[in-house]
Amino acid sequence: MAAAKLPYKMLGGIVPCPGGWLIVPARLAGVTVVAEDPEVVKTLLDVMEFKPKFDAAAIYSPIGLPDDPAGPYRPCDVEARDYIGWPRQLAVRPTPSRAALHAPTREAALELEPWLTRDDFRRFKWLREAEREFQPFHQRMFFAAHPDLTFVQLNNDQPLLSSPYQQDGVVERMALIREKLPGVEEIVTRTPPPGCAQVHMLQATGLLWTARRAAGRAMNRLPAEPKWDSSGLRMELVR
Repeated sequence: MAAAKLPYKMLGGIVPCPGGWLIVPARLAGVTVVAEDPEVVKTLLDVMEFKPKFDAAAIYSPIGLPDDPAGPYRPCDVEARDYIGWPRQLAVRPTPSRAALHAPTREAALELEPWLTRDDFRRFKWLREAEREFQPFHQRMFFAAHPDLTFVQLNNDQPLLSSPYQQDGVVERMALIREKLPGVEEIVTRTPPPGCAQVHMLQATGLLWTARRAAGRAMNRLPAEPKWDSSGLRMELVR
């Protein structure tokens, strides 16, 4: 017997955080987005098994990687940096190859990709999870996104000059969420659940905008013509 169809679509804004992954779930009924309680889960598998199942989730994580070193940035990363503009384009970090991710030591990874920084190595935990868990069929509901792409779009395609790590940047981004996703900004004002900080709440809440666009198949893909990796995953970012 077929499962009953829910009267709404389930959205998710998902970002990596010290405790694992922060999920800001929301229900989309018509044009109204109603955010639910944020939750930190330990693994990406927990994200994928979240109930109710996501119809569209925007996740701050690369999906699709080159097998071998081919330069610091994938084509989608280059386009995202151009769109975001200075100075926030620096938030789009280079994406390591699978070979670097699975190198036996940090030194071996640096031999393959000399551009890797301490911050990049801190991200390896989440990047390895994404590389291990994502399969092509997941891209029907999980869309690789970037909070800075989302906020530039919310700002009518104008680059933001502020940082989400500073108070003026938080205020600016909250105003954009309030304007485009009324009612949802209340989530950002809450005390973050254990394992994440306000910046993660701000990023995940903003990504609900991209998830809503993805649910209506109204998102823009970077690049417009998809690039595929050897696992059949699209190497893209959406906004």
